[in-house]
Amino acid sequence: MTRAVRSGTANAITVLRLLAEEAAPSRFEALVREARRDGARGADLEELEQATELALGVHSLFGRHEQREAGLTALVDTARDLTLPYDLDTLLQVIARRARRLLTFDMAYIGFADADGQGSWIRASDGDTTALNVGLRVVGGHGLGGLALKSGAPSWTPDYLGDDRIPHSEEVDSVVRAEGLRAILSVPLRHGDTVYGNLYGANRRIRHFAPSEIDLMRSLADLASVAIEKARLLDHTRAEVTELERDGSRARTSLAGERHLGDLRNRLTDLVLDGRDLPAVAAEAAAALDGALLVRDAAGRALATVGEAPALDEARLSRAVLDAHTGRTPVPAGDGVWAASVAAGSESLGALVLARPTPLAEEELRLLRSAAQVCATLLLIQRNTALLEGQVRDGLFDELLSARGPSPARLADRTGRLAIDLTRPHVVAVARPEGGTGGRAVVWASSYAHRTAGLKSVVDGDIVLLLPGADATAAARAVSEELTPLLDQPVTVGAAALRAGDGAVRSAYQEALRCVGALTALGGPGGYAAPGDLGFLGVLLAERHDLDGFVQSALGPLLEYDLLRMTELTRTLEVYFASGSSATAAAEALHVHPNTVYRRLERIAELLGPDWQKPEQALELQLALRLHRTRHLLGRRQGRGVHAQRVPSRP
Repeated sequence: MTRAVRSGTANAITVLRLLAEEAAPSRFEALVREARRDGARGADLEELEQATELALGVHSLFGRHEQREAGLTALVDTARDLTLPYDLDTLLQVIARRARRLLTFDMAYIGFADADGQGSWIRASDGDTTALNVGLRVVGGHGLGGLALKSGAPSWTPDYLGDDRIPHSEEVDSVVRAEGLRAILSVPLRHGDTVYGNLYGANRRIRHFAPSEIDLMRSLADLASVAIEKARLLDHTRAEVTELERDGSRARTSLAGERHLGDLRNRLTDLVLDGRDLPAVAAEAAAALDGALLVRDAAGRALATVGEAPALDEARLSRAVLDAHTGRTPVPAGDGVWAASVAAGSESLGALVLARPTPLAEEELRLLRSAAQVCATLLLIQRNTALLEGQVRDGLFDELLSARGPSPARLADRTGRLAIDLTRPHVVAVARPEGGTGGRAVVWASSYAHRTAGLKSVVDGDIVLLLPGADATAAARAVSEELTPLLDQPVTVGAAALRAGDGAVRSAYQEALRCVGALTALGGPGGYAAPGDLGFLGVLLAERHDLDGFVQSALGPLLEYDLLRMTELTRTLEVYFASGSSATAAAEALHVHPNTVYRRLERIAELLGPDWQKPEQALELQLALRLHRTRHLLGRRQGRGVHAQRVPSRP
């Protein structure tokens, strides 16, 4: 060693040998100490110290190159790692973890700017010890992130809380204190010329970041920006692919539904073409719809039933069938029941009623509607003659209501072919809905006429019906009670019975029409009546004044009693009214004891009812008494004698 120190060449060779051996810096320092101890002075020692300093510089340069090479290698590994197909959240976590390891940070995290550019929020973090960092929102450009977003350049501090150059905020400072952070480095994340976020690295000790470390962090941020953009595009592409898959699934489901619907239509049509009946068609439809199915005609009668038919609310079902007919789509009728109109054009042929506990999907509603259409086709085939007959029947009724009417020969021929016997009792009913005759009223009239084997027409906005039967009041009541709740509006109904003779239908129609007018004038819209229900007013309204009928309805029990027992109850009642309803004055006029009059009045009350003295009935009794006495006098003058006292009872 002494020789080496004394020789400058040996000394340089020794330093070079140590450098080649990659000796530690302490070996170089030991070499200088040994030279001093051995007495080296002057130029030799200075030369040795200079050689050692240069060797240490070279050694440090090699270290920095190795560190840079290690950083670049780690950066390459990071770039390779970032090429994997991560979703965005996973990618951000990978970037934070890589940044932490690359530059030996205690904590690394990533923040994104708000859409409005007024602040940012932390999206991912690695190395944190609290749950405060992720989700932290920073507004107003505070913190290192705010500086980086504004300047677009890296920003750092060796001690964050003690650095007054940074715009502090209590939210950020509280998280920094909670995590124990001191040194923080922030570099921007870019997409083109736009800064959309920051990559942060932080240590829990004071640290001065070297330019090479900042450059390495920027390089990582650039790689991360590319990867983030790729992940965003990938997420967007995945979302589009997922939506396309959903669309494809929906399209496949819709196509399968269309095929199923088409197959059902074909099967039902094949059944019709094969001549199968309505129950077979209903059974096929019920199997496809997985429920109990009821096919009803326009009159509400069951034509076919498959499964156990539920209890039905007829009023609600009738309203649902009308809604289904006008809307051309099945409608719910409550309690798991659906109604679909079986119709041909505007003509209602009936309804399909489906009962099942589960709701109907859209394609099942279409299945039900298709089944209703096929049933309509079958009913048209089966009832083509009946439909034609219905048109003929309506045409005949229109002629009967017209002023001229058909000739007797033509009338006999047409009624004979339609099996209508006008010699039997019939009633003409006129129904006037307050809101006018809409589609519901007309559909109902067709159904009601079919159910009752009658005829229907629409004249000047009124529903006109020709119905079998002799009780006009009962017919008016039946029409009113069924049509009024169905339309949810007042319906005024007048009815009159047919009488023998030419133009009987038109005469009864005019009487019923006058009843409607009288009801409207007396009590407003609503209500029902026949001429007999209106008392003497009904006699005035009638086409042929039925005076005998009016007298019989008012005084019949008294006249029968007097005729059978030879009493004078009718005369007593007449004198009683003429005496101002005074029993004493009536007794004087009749030349009998008042008690006799009282007993007769008691008998009258038994025969006429307890309300006979009330104003309305008393008025009709007095009018009937006056008519009876007048007709009795006229009868005597014409030679009919005592027979005029009896008013024949109406059948």
